[in-house]
Parts: sequence; structure tokens; C-alpha cells
Amino acid sequence: MGVDYSRLHDPNAEYTMRDLSAETMQVTRERGGGRDVEITDVQTTMVDGNFPWTLVRVYTDAGIVGTGEAYWGAGAPELIERMKPFLQGENPLDIDRLTEHLVQKMSGEGSLGGVTVTAISGIEVALHDLAGKILEVPAYQLLGGKYRDEVRVYCDCHTEEEADPIACADEAERVVEDLGYDALKFDLDVPSGHEKDRANRHLRGPEIEHKASIVEAITERVGSRADVAFDCHWTFSGGSAKRLAKRLEEYDVWWLEDPVPPENHDVQREVTQSTTTPITVGENVYRKHGQRRLIEEQAVDIIAPDMPKVGGMRETRKIADLADMYYVPVAMHNVASPVATVASAHVGAAIPNSLAVEYHSYELGWWEDLVEEDVIEGGYIEIPEEPGLGVTLDMDAVAEHTVDGEELFDEA
Repeated sequence: MGVDYSRLHDPNAEYTMRDLSAETMQVTRERGGGRDVEITDVQTTMVDGNFPWTLVRVYTDAGIVGTGEAYWGAGAPELIERMKPFLQGENPLDIDRLTEHLVQKMSGEGSLGGVTVTAISGIEVALHDLAGKILEVPAYQLLGGKYRDEVRVYCDCHTEEEADPIACADEAERVVEDLGYDALKFDLDVPSGHEKDRANRHLRGPEIEHKASIVEAITERVGSRADVAFDCHWTFSGGSAKRLAKRLEEYDVWWLEDPVPPENHDVQREVTQSTTTPITVGENVYRKHGQRRLIEEQAVDIIAPDMPKVGGMRETRKIADLADMYYVPVAMHNVASPVATVASAHVGAAIPNSLAVEYHSYELGWWEDLVEEDVIEGGYIEIPEEPGLGVTLDMDAVAEHTVDGEELFDEA
């Protein structure tokens, strides 16, 4: 028998002065209209996709169930189980209070960043699905309504010959012509054959020229048919990032993503302000506080929070509002299943400065089989008008692709 994480002893959670439970806050008034609902259970199932996706379900005494998703990886299911007692008996409509309640209760277990925020994010997404179903409105309505009926999707592209400029250009053309996307992203942190030391983050001249050749081949091949971004995965030194970004200024680069590690905002600001190549950052910082300096210090041209990682749908909305004060667009990083992908699209519909939402699974043939609805068509996600997120899990497909040893959560 495994560990029951919901019963772990945590003095910080038990004695916090900022307990935001309904009982402590005296949020006890009857609401009426079918809104007096209580959470009874929280469960997870991990699906073995091109990432190990953690799907989350929140159950209620009304028989209504909300489905969400936490950013992939180990630890999230255990942390979600740990938080279950803090949610049971609560009204799921109080999304903001419950999210902050979990942040406070889990402060001793790292709710300022990392996988604890990821776990909270998965619950928060499920609460939006659940609240939308209770109120019979789509999730975007809970965020203030919509600016657009559909959200643009950019396709994260790959090829077995990722260091070959011509192979990358061929794949770009295929994705544009055969799959119908007009927004793409390719990796630039690929081997060039000119490396001398992989640990020091320094780019030699021949390495920069190799990366420029990839950018040139792709952007010239697709021309005006598609916008193309390039991802560096936090790989390079500040000086090397500046030189690379400067070298790419002559090409039509949509953005250069994460050229330096995420911890030092000062270096990030210097890189961004040294070049006219648009710089995008955001997937590896947490909550609005983590994104604040990037935006306020104008250290980014485009902000890229990962919704089921950064704190959830409302937290992403708050980040977008802050970014909008600085006229910064939002391109949501996303490597999720259809559940969090559609949830990100709901956020993208509700904010004015939405640029696009990432799609990272075009090579996974069964990605869309996880839900009953069509998700991406012609490079766009049409925002569902059904209550909640508007997607329905295909439980047979979920069961077929669960991680070895995983148990399937209960049916809705």
C-alpha cells in the first residue's frame, strides 16, 4: 500500500495565520440557484503522452465534475493528493479564494514556485471547468468574456535532422502546406559540430553562423506564409545571446525564446534591450510575482507564461493584464494534452493581448483522441461555447495511454 499523501503532517499548513477556508473566513451564506455545492474529492491520472500529463478531477456532492490538467512531471499527483483535505467541503465557485488558500496552506512545501504551483494550477483549471458547468457558462466567461472566437495556434516543429537547415526548412514547408499552420517554432539549441565545451554557455562564431543558417533557411522557405519563432531553452551566456540575437536581426524572426537561463533578470533585460530581434521569456518563472520584473523592467518583448504551470487560468489572466499595461503581447507556452490546451485557449480568448497558444504534439497521432471534440482546425482553436472548458475526456483513450502502474480516476 502506498503513502496517503492527504494525511501528511505539515505544521505550516496546520498553524498558518492566513487560513482562507470558508469556515475561517465565515463564507457560509446560502447562495441559492443551484450554487450551494461542495467539493467531495480530488483525483488524478497521469497519461503517457509525449510528456507525462497529469489530468485532475474535482468531484462534488451535486454530481458535477470538473477536469483540469497540471503541467507535466513527477510530484504533481502526490501534491494534489496532499491538498485534497484543504478543498473538501469548500464551494468550488470561489476559485480565487481557494487558489490563494492552497498557496497559503502549501507555503511550507514550496508554493512560491516549482511543482507545488504546478499542482495548484491543475486544480485551478479543474475548478474553472467545474464552475462553468455549475453556472452553465463557458470558462472564458468566468474570466470576463471574450475578445475573439478563435485563438491562433503555433506549432512546435521537429525533425530527426534538427541541425540540418534544409531538413528544418522542408519540415516547415510541410507543416505550413500540409497541416495548415501559419505560425511555427523550431529549436536553435541544436548541435552544430563546432562546440568546444558544452558547459560554459559560450557560443563560438561558427556556432552562431550555423544557427543563423537554420533561421535563414526556414524563414526564406516559408516567406510570408507563416511567422516563425526559435527556441534556445535557456542555453547561452549573456554575451553569446546578444551576439546571436544581433546576428538574426536581418531575418524575419517572430521571436527568439529563452536565450539565457531564467534566474537572473538583469542579464535577461540586457539581452532584450541590446537587440531588435524580439525576445520571449516566461515559461520558467512562477505566478504573477515571477513575471512582474520581466514586464516592469521591459526585459521581454513578448511574455510566455505556461498556464498549467504558472498558477492557472486566473493567474495567467493577471499576468496578461500586467503585460498589457506595458503593451506586451502574450504567447502562451504549452506542452499539454487537449485539456490544458483548450483551457489556455479560453484564457487567450479573454485577454486583449493574446498572440498565440503553443501546440507541441503534432507528431503524436492520438493527441486529439483524448477528448471527444475536435480541438485544432486550420491552425486555430475555436473557443467552445459549452459550459466549462467544453471538452469531454474519452475515458477509453485515457485508459489506453495511462502511465504504467497508474490508476484511472473515477468517471464523471
